Amino acid sequence: MCKITINGNPLSVQDNATILEAAAMANMRIPTLCYLEGLQPMGACRVCIVEVEGSATLPASCSTPVREGMVIHTNSKRVREARKTVVELLLSEHEGDCRLCERSEDCELRKLADELGIRKNRYEGEKPSSATDTSSVALVRDNAKCIKCRRCVQVCAQIQHVGVLAPQFRGYRTTIGPAFSDPLSSVACVQCGQCAAVCPVGAIVEHSHIDEVLSALENPHKHVVVQTAPAIRAALGECFGLAPGTLVTGKMTTALKLLGFDAVFDTDFAADLTIMEEGTELLTRLMAAHQTGDRSKLPQFTSCSPGWINYAEHYFPDTLDKISTCKSPQQMFGALAKTYYAQKVGIDPAKMVVVSIMPCTAKKYEAARPEMRSSGFQDVDYVLTTRELGDLIKMSGIDFTALEDSPMDAPLGISTGAADIFANTGGVMEAALRTVHAVTTGRPIGMEDLHIAVLAGLEGIKTASVTLSGTIGVWKFLEGKEVKVAVAHGLGNAAALIGHIRDNPDEFQFVEIMTCPGGCIGGGGQPRFTTDEVRRARIAAIYREDEGKQLRQSHENPAVQQLYAEFLGSPLGEKSHHLLHTTYEQHERVKSH
Repeated sequence: MCKITINGNPLSVQDNATILEAAAMANMRIPTLCYLEGLQPMGACRVCIVEVEGSATLPASCSTPVREGMVIHTNSKRVREARKTVVELLLSEHEGDCRLCERSEDCELRKLADELGIRKNRYEGEKPSSATDTSSVALVRDNAKCIKCRRCVQVCAQIQHVGVLAPQFRGYRTTIGPAFSDPLSSVACVQCGQCAAVCPVGAIVEHSHIDEVLSALENPHKHVVVQTAPAIRAALGECFGLAPGTLVTGKMTTALKLLGFDAVFDTDFAADLTIMEEGTELLTRLMAAHQTGDRSKLPQFTSCSPGWINYAEHYFPDTLDKISTCKSPQQMFGALAKTYYAQKVGIDPAKMVVVSIMPCTAKKYEAARPEMRSSGFQDVDYVLTTRELGDLIKMSGIDFTALEDSPMDAPLGISTGAADIFANTGGVMEAALRTVHAVTTGRPIGMEDLHIAVLAGLEGIKTASVTLSGTIGVWKFLEGKEVKVAVAHGLGNAAALIGHIRDNPDEFQFVEIMTCPGGCIGGGGQPRFTTDEVRRARIAAIYREDEGKQLRQSHENPAVQQLYAEFLGSPLGEKSHHLLHTTYEQHERVKSH
């Protein structure tokens, strides 16, 4: 520990802490534009400068460690004037009309300018030419708005281990983007949207489908249904000033009905269905390995995260035959909406529009994949992120916080608690083990409250084992067998786990991978800014939602049971195979760093 003084307040802090971290410990905020929690600080934006007595310069607090006896001023006149100049210089090069920019309300640069009292920019000069890249299905880039903070570079390279964004050229000519200024669609981008989630301005945003959804809602000849992913209910409230982790399931349903959707359903229904299909697939692979001794299709990897699928197709094609053939819950829902649901209500699927509300920008890419047309039509027509839904509700003049709760519609709105936890890292694995254990042994998993605690939390890679004792029927071969599982979130952690599995191919039988840190609750389409504190609040809310459900195991869902009885037949059956399963193929890695 070392003793320092910040703004006249004596503090004792760890001697390896930075000034920024020390100030945060004392509840003193220092503004930043380039800093990202948990990553090596760059000191690129210079917004977090402070005054240290005895120092001739104003150091960046994010990259300057404390030392014994340091006396620091975070808001002196010298600091305020220098910080104001830095922001004015950033504004002078920032080509954007705040009146029209979609980041206007939550633009960090604009908020900082307001805080510093900048009402007129003293510096006028050359601005970069606009070079908007709309080539990606999921993301839109506008280099004219970029302030070169390099957050997107850091998250793409250090968190996701993709690295398709980097500084190009030098000095004033510096731009951030793919190599050779190529469009985003030409490189090995996985469409995760973490770049858009951390961008402080409007330089990278999701490819909006709001106008298309509004057109569909206003068309009297269209039957428009909507599905909502489990992560939305724990984050949407943030768009309206509610605290992270506030559950708004009922209000969200009411808002969607007021917007004019003909039916409001829950992706949770399809998540329960996914467990039935994916769990059966896992047991089938385990049986095949037992009978033949061939473990080449193990461990089975989950397939519900489209960013992970993109990553595997680009970077780890040797895992493709191990990935579950199950479509994601979003795509299962779309296929069933335009077949099973359409038949039940007598709607021509050609006149049906399926809209998804997702925490993930990669879901936009997934919905547009050519193989996602097993219903005979594009299974999911449009995808809105959580942020887009927040904008749509505001646009419609709905007072969200004043809404009463309402239930989702049947049958595709009925779900169990196991489906809710799909939102969290470790949740898909826990949901699967609840059902696999019950199906093979005839009793619930022996963990308290059905939770598998070691799979929860924000540790990058988590492992667990479950012993299947007292197995029944065809699953007798599993008697006393230990099923070892692993969970990774964030693609950098996924790469590390895959490397370990290559060296230890027999260690695990089932692996869950989520693209984004924290799982879907930290998705690239969630309300900004997602810190670990925010992730933990959302995760806790999702567990509360699960624990509040009467049914908490996917195989107990009566609507899923009815679906199999009336329409699908059985898990992994012929109709399930056609509608709910798919294949993956290796993609060429193009010009990624």
